[in-house]
Amino acid sequence: MQIRVDVDDHIDGSEELMVRVEGVVEGSLDRYQEQIARVDVHLSQRIPHKHGERDMCCRMEAHPGGLKPIAVVHEAMTLTEAIHAASAKLEHAVHLVLHDLKARQAAS
Repeated sequence: MQIRVDVDDHIDGSEELMVRVEGVVEGSLDRYQEQIARVDVHLSQRIPHKHGERDMCCRMEAHPGGLKPIAVVHEAMTLTEAIHAASAKLEHAVHLVLHDLKARQAAS
């Protein structure tokens, strides 16, 4: 499973951040590594920045082989919260899609 991380101009795309995001995504989707070819992650911040708002955004899109991409978004007050919540949402969405596919194949 390949993980691509992209950041907008308002986020510091340090190597540490990239490694952290990859670790969170890999941890969440570990059991689906064989079914997912790639995960795209985009981190952004709304501007202007106003303290106390949910201005950090994490979009994730999983690309399972032979299926349409599965996308989720989470906005939060911190980048860490946005990354972890989006990853949890993606894990749930992937589970639902792949479980449904498996059930339909078993019924055939």
